[in-house]
Amino acid sequence: MPTEPLPDSTSPEVIEIERALTRITYLSTRARQHDRLMAVAGVPLDRAAVALLRQVADADPLRPGELAQRLGVEASHVTRTVQQLQKSGYVTRVPDPLDGRAQRIQLTDAGEGAVARIRAAGTRGMQLALQNWTPQELEQLATLFHRMVDDFLAYASDDDPEPATP
Repeated sequence: MPTEPLPDSTSPEVIEIERALTRITYLSTRARQHDRLMAVAGVPLDRAAVALLRQVADADPLRPGELAQRLGVEASHVTRTVQQLQKSGYVTRVPDPLDGRAQRIQLTDAGEGAVARIRAAGTRGMQLALQNWTPQELEQLATLFHRMVDDFLAYASDDDPEPATP
């Protein structure tokens, strides 16, 4: 598949944005950070289970294959993680209304509560980290972050046949 050629030079601003994103990604995906977030939320799940739980929470019930595609992982990973979440009472399987042979994954009440606690714990930590920012700075950051994510998703869907990982 042809791709657009890269520009001859990358602006210093783009270089700094890439560096900052690399740092924030590292900080937010460290095992210790995850463990701390789960302890605050009171939810004993690994990172893969939390990613799947968040994905289910953000969409209508999805087939396991759709979840795998959205998460950018193999279907077998989703199957194992769904089994773990089902055993813990966070998700359930429901019939696919379009195909009675297929099933979709849906949050249970316990799963909805777990996602709410995880999000609240994450938001609390972010609020503390950004407590010295003005409301205007926070609004600008939120606007620019959403724009960047939208542009990344548009670029990924135009250029990359593989699903982007969250």
